[in-house]
Amino acid sequence: MENREQAEMEQNKKTSNCIGIVGLGLIGGSLGLDLQALGYQVHGLVHQSKTLERAHARGLAQVISTDPKILASCDLIILALPIDQLLKPTQSLINSLPQSAVLTDVGSVKVPVLKIWRKLHPRFVASHPMAGTANSGVESGLQNLFRNKPWIATPEQNTDTEALQTVHRLARELGSHWITADAEMHDQAVALVSHLPVLVSAALLKTVQNESNSSLLTLAQEIASSGFTDTTRIGGGNPTLGTAMMKNNTSAILDTLTNYRRNLEELEKSIISKDWLKIQNELQETQNFRPSFLKS
Repeated sequence: MENREQAEMEQNKKTSNCIGIVGLGLIGGSLGLDLQALGYQVHGLVHQSKTLERAHARGLAQVISTDPKILASCDLIILALPIDQLLKPTQSLINSLPQSAVLTDVGSVKVPVLKIWRKLHPRFVASHPMAGTANSGVESGLQNLFRNKPWIATPEQNTDTEALQTVHRLARELGSHWITADAEMHDQAVALVSHLPVLVSAALLKTVQNESNSSLLTLAQEIASSGFTDTTRIGGGNPTLGTAMMKNNTSAILDTLTNYRRNLEELEKSIISKDWLKIQNELQETQNFRPSFLKS
């Protein structure tokens, strides 16, 4: 009975009294809206004055500043920075982070992030909410972005256990599905199901864009429907984020591209040889595989 009561107390324990968010773009702004709705005091750190004004207007946090000192009273801090800034943090940001606070990030690659941040803060937990839209910037934050989405942490042997539990509670309160994984395995997995699709989607858009027959292109535009829209959504997303993914997860992405190209070439060979039975079997196989792979 005592163990059960302790477990319930732990489950109901408040994640933090004050949560700091560094960066109020899509992920940071969405976190700010959700955490305030959950009753938390949220401090948002932004880089530019114009961003501060819009973040205030949108109510992304109760306290918003360009001064890192606003993080001093926070006992949980979320680094919601672009990957390049996350991997090259300013000294002023590093100096402003309380050593007693739990620190986590939302970056889409984990091996490079851990390489930097495991040395900079004793309570750092590398994590990655698998949620987003094609939008970016201070205008893009929205409520319930993380609900029913995976939130992955990649703890190491020396990761602070209590800090990991705090990030776990945060993810659970936001309605996310909690997962832990090895950092290298995480980066390989996101290359397969997140980063590769960006390139495939972009290549499809480039194929259409490069069509030289203007009449054909006009007709294609008029009849493009949900299939094209769904397939190309992420190829039309944030170019800076996409480039950062490729730059910081290069090896895993090249491996997945090699496998993708091999499969595409096999399909091409079947078309050239008019092996329609093989094409049908391949499409039957992928039709059967998709629902078994996708959990929702």
